[in-house]
Amino acid sequence: MTSVISTDPTTGLTRPLGFDETDAAGLADAVAAAERAGERLVALGRLGRADLLEAIADALEGRRDEIVATADSETALGPVRLNGELTRTAYQLRFFAEVLREGSYLEAVIDHAGDTPMGPRPDLRRMLVPIGPVAVYAASNFPLAFSVPGGDTAAALAAGCGVVVKAHPAHPATSALVGSIIADVTDPVVGRAVSVVFGYEAGIGLVEAPAIRAASFTGSPGGGRALAELAAARPEPIPFYGELGSINPVLVSPAAAAARASSLAAGLAGSIALGGGQFCTKPGLAFVPAGPDGDELVAELAAQLTGVVPKPALTTGMAAAYASGLESLGAVPGARVLSGRTDAPAPGTTAPALVEFEGDELPERLAEECFGPVAVVARYRDDEHAARLLSSVPGSLTASLFLEADDTGVPAARAAISARVGRILYDQYPTGVAVAWAQNHGGPWPSTDSVHTSVGATSIRRYLRPVAWQNAPTTELPAELRDGPVDLPRRVDGALVLPGS
Repeated sequence: MTSVISTDPTTGLTRPLGFDETDAAGLADAVAAAERAGERLVALGRLGRADLLEAIADALEGRRDEIVATADSETALGPVRLNGELTRTAYQLRFFAEVLREGSYLEAVIDHAGDTPMGPRPDLRRMLVPIGPVAVYAASNFPLAFSVPGGDTAAALAAGCGVVVKAHPAHPATSALVGSIIADVTDPVVGRAVSVVFGYEAGIGLVEAPAIRAASFTGSPGGGRALAELAAARPEPIPFYGELGSINPVLVSPAAAAARASSLAAGLAGSIALGGGQFCTKPGLAFVPAGPDGDELVAELAAQLTGVVPKPALTTGMAAAYASGLESLGAVPGARVLSGRTDAPAPGTTAPALVEFEGDELPERLAEECFGPVAVVARYRDDEHAARLLSSVPGSLTASLFLEADDTGVPAARAAISARVGRILYDQYPTGVAVAWAQNHGGPWPSTDSVHTSVGATSIRRYLRPVAWQNAPTTELPAELRDGPVDLPRRVDGALVLPGS
């Protein structure tokens, strides 16, 4: 067996954690536990699951210092960032408790029997039910909010699904710790609702496990595609929800570049370098007008990034991949690396950089994500040229538009950019994803491979499936579909009926 190892990214020093990677028997046990816990989560009901989610949030916050210290030792993200991430993680859990109590996520509908122009209609009642045990593949860059206790796990538990999380090798000690904290809360109530497994083989076996009914993944396009293919090749294919690479284009209008070059440069630099550039929403490609106004913005942006102190990458492998990626960006014809740092960054760290491109067509390489604190600035001559450049941008999670009041500039480019993303920001930077009812964290391929968000209330939809009951006796119906007052909104005979009506 292979021991699970934790690595300090600032020193490269490793330490065994005292347990081995999950073998086939351990994986089978975790999946079976998730299946059993799912049945108990359903029996617990919406309100009981809401209480359970809040109890998990309380338990995580009660061990805040220990969690933050452990995560920092494996990621070097720092106590400030990690404390904020833990706060977000607890908020997500409590947010889904609110979603459960409100109840509209079930999409409950009742059509009573009656006559229609098509003839008699039977009594039909429909709502969403849990899909079954769920596999979650943890992210490297968010050891809490998108990992073991993160949004995917919270949404799946809220839906009534047991969860098996494949821990990311960048933070195994953190994964084991928070997994044990969750178990302390859930085991006495519903059994092992969340299991954590370790190792490459466990990750492959998890998506192939017959009892697993859906899988979610946050990571690289290559890894996501490989797992998606395994999910599709099963005897019974399952949904695979992948959040993959995203370039997150930025479009600066000529008027905005002329009016506020300095402030735009400062804001963009902060967003590009935030967290060492290791955010899925990092703005990786900015379209800036050619000419003096654009020149000022680009020069100021390069200067701002030059002043950022290099930060440790999440792993030494990611630092090496960043260096290689930056070299390949600079080798593209028509591109040049703008970086004023003369000191070589320490091993395992990444120094921010800016790559400027001028040309008629955008090369494919410049529209691909490079994970780390680098962005490409593509200079456009006019609206038509900007739209042509933007037509080469792959699907992304976000796009940011920087415009002046009543700005009518670059209309074709604005239309082109909005068609390629899942969230459009106006005069704001994309490195921030609010947990909210209206949030959409998803977009066309390769940013994601589904139409569902992975953040916000409707992310629960990934772990639910619709069922209709026809002419069912009342005793066979879920409580949410029985006649009479209920505690959630429903559509009854075509009309929306609110609780208490």
